[in-house]
Amino acid sequence: MPELPEVETTRAGLAPHLTGRRVREAILRRPDLRWPIAPEITALLPGQCIAAVRRRAKYLLLDTDAGSALLHLGMSGSLRVLPATTPAGAHDHVDLALEPATQESTPQVLRFNDPRRFGCLLWQAPGTVHPLLQALGPEPLSDAFDGDYLFALSRGRKAPVKSFLMDQRVVVGVGNIYAAEALFEAGISP
Repeated sequence: MPELPEVETTRAGLAPHLTGRRVREAILRRPDLRWPIAPEITALLPGQCIAAVRRRAKYLLLDTDAGSALLHLGMSGSLRVLPATTPAGAHDHVDLALEPATQESTPQVLRFNDPRRFGCLLWQAPGTVHPLLQALGPEPLSDAFDGDYLFALSRGRKAPVKSFLMDQRVVVGVGNIYAAEALFEAGISP
């Protein structure tokens, strides 16, 4: 499963290709991934300009005036910007067709590929926080997360330390790989 660094790398790679681009069409090749794909994706997203590509925890948000497309890559998902003429493969479930960046440029799509279908594509209305994002803890590199915060939150807990670190309500983005590696480096048994 992509963890926070991989999702941030994906965000940073997509942002220059998507920011300021208008979505021409949303093409769904199946109605669901982990959950049903939000109907707003096809109803509201076409015609919208992507103002920003953000990340919150392991979620990517494509912000528009009409709201935000909320994506999670699941266990095996990926996002790629491709020429619109690139044939879709077996696990290419969603395309966001983009207006050309210039008159001379080739039309492109943002393609969501997810072989295991554990990802999701949901919608967040303007001025709201999607329920999946509401109970998340702080970002690990934010000012809200430090040793004092972690110590205070760990007091009185009976959970194994690895489970505590992977709890997204404690700190976001830490998965099995990073929790195991951090505990190994610290000499702590999970």
